Amino acid sequence: MAFTQLLILALIQGVTEFLPISSSGHLILLPNLTGMQDQGQVIDVAVHVGTLLAVILYFRADVKDAAKGTLRLMTGRMDTPGARLAFLLLVATIPVILFGLALKLSGLDDMLRSTAVIGWTMLVFGLVLYWADMKGAQDKADSDWNLRDAIIMGLWQAVALIPGTSRSGITITAARHLGYNRHDGAKLAMLMSIPTIMASAALLGAEVIATADAQAARDGAIAAALAFLSALGALWLMMRLLRSVSFTPYVIYRVILGLILLWIAYA
Repeated sequence: MAFTQLLILALIQGVTEFLPISSSGHLILLPNLTGMQDQGQVIDVAVHVGTLLAVILYFRADVKDAAKGTLRLMTGRMDTPGARLAFLLLVATIPVILFGLALKLSGLDDMLRSTAVIGWTMLVFGLVLYWADMKGAQDKADSDWNLRDAIIMGLWQAVALIPGTSRSGITITAARHLGYNRHDGAKLAMLMSIPTIMASAALLGAEVIATADAQAARDGAIAAALAFLSALGALWLMMRLLRSVSFTPYVIYRVILGLILLWIAYA
């Protein structure tokens, strides 16, 4: 695959994975609207691994605590903040895994990869994000995360398997609806992405290993590195802006793009 296309794919994945504007929707739209060659599963897995490494690095202190907590959970103990965080992340990931398997086994995942679907989800869930951000309280911090909220956010996250919804966008929407402040709500959404991306990459990776060749592996390594850099930059910028800026700019982008896509789909 040409370096230019790898660069474009990595930038799209890296920037849109953590911004509430849907990475999967943009990756599907690229070949749909430009006629470019579909990147295939090898590149899909690679760019997801790149973004995974970026969020792990950015939230390394929390990830370290959760990793230690996972070991305590395996011994039946949940007596530390890290063990509690690991447990809540596990609970929040279960719905998306079950829903993802259901979509894959039923074949509905391919049926949803259309410009019209992405247009509607961009528009509708962008407006839902605006409503939750404007109406939601800001009296909860990440330290207030509990089992009830983890289940609710996990169920909302499962909806993001519909292309164009945005995994980060829908979980941030849920967090704001539950009353978490913008920064900490986004932080919880990003931490929830770690086991979700790991599960997705593992599922696709099992299929890719048997078919990948040396060229595909090289392209994947390049894409992963580029996605890592772009994701780290986008994550750093968003988390800092959220201390003083609302989610309205992302909502405006989603609404405009959604309307354009619907016009293209139905014109």
